[in-house]
Amino acid sequence: MLYVSSENFTEIDEKKSRFISFLMPVSCFENRLAELRDEHKKASHHVWAFRRLNQYDQIEEGASDDGEPSGTSGPPTLKVLQGNDLINTAVITVRYFGGTKLGTGGLVRAYSESAKQVIQEACLLTYVKLHKLKITLPFKSITHAEYLCSQIGIEIVQKDFGTNGAIFVVESIEEKLSELQRKLNLR
Repeated sequence: MLYVSSENFTEIDEKKSRFISFLMPVSCFENRLAELRDEHKKASHHVWAFRRLNQYDQIEEGASDDGEPSGTSGPPTLKVLQGNDLINTAVITVRYFGGTKLGTGGLVRAYSESAKQVIQEACLLTYVKLHKLKITLPFKSITHAEYLCSQIGIEIVQKDFGTNGAIFVVESIEEKLSELQRKLNLR
């Protein structure tokens, strides 16, 4: 599975209609859709599709034709996301009508091509599931644990200090967390 960490866009013309596709992390989707509707007030349509993983590692998907004939824009865009195995990613395509009707087949092709092009231009990253681990450390082990996290490549996302030591919440892939536990003798 792949994802994007930053937004990019491309533009295509089809029979004088402009299709501007924006590819982004799904976390930016709702705000960006509102911004694009505001920035492109004269656009005919703001078509979108997204795929994301929920907390149960299930893929959730959504798409909108935004007034285009049913099934001609949102679902084809979603199929492009699926075909590229993208998750936690959204596409918004802004269409300016050029005066010539494209027909249902033409719309499907134009929206699909616009989504394909923005994905081809993007820097796609391989998705890796990260896990969190809470570890309790005595004061004498804190510096060593910080060093090990740095060396192994584990992010410390939270540190809470108490009277007997600290509680760290760390995040990484399972193998690295197991290595940390082994080196700190936590098992």
